[in-house]
Amino acid sequence: MHSSELYTYIIRARRDLWATLEAVPDHILTSKVIGGPRFHCIKDLLFHIADVEDGWTNGDIRRGQMVQESIPILRNGGPDFSGFPLNLLLDYSRLVEQSTLAYLGTISDEDEKRVVQVDDWPNKPFSLGGLLWHVMIHEMRHSAQIVMLLRIQGIKPPSLDLLFYLPLV
Repeated sequence: MHSSELYTYIIRARRDLWATLEAVPDHILTSKVIGGPRFHCIKDLLFHIADVEDGWTNGDIRRGQMVQESIPILRNGGPDFSGFPLNLLLDYSRLVEQSTLAYLGTISDEDEKRVVQVDDWPNKPFSLGGLLWHVMIHEMRHSAQIVMLLRIQGIKPPSLDLLFYLPLV
């Protein structure tokens, strides 16, 4: 499966999750139910998902400027994003998505085999396709955390399993 096919699923699941979050009271989105140094609430996880996609696709893979650079309030705002409006976090996510979609439209199956060197792991070559899958699986895992956080706070989340998005044959 080409990365763009998996990303199509990510976008559809993302839309369903975002629609649910837009209907949730802000105190649920900002409730600090996770201990530790970061990612205490749903808004923190939302920012983190977009930030990681932005960093990997625009920074590490493409060696360009991250989308976040155009939104200074986010660039300097963390690690606590509970005070940020949900719409700002979703707007950032949409901009990152547009950038990723444009990039995915330029790569072929052959490109996905290309070796990419990552600054944080100079002695560990990765395939472009492997890194793109890493970014998408990263989002799936954190989306599952968000679903769990909604459930423990009494909110019914959407069903995000791939099975619900696969075309029937």
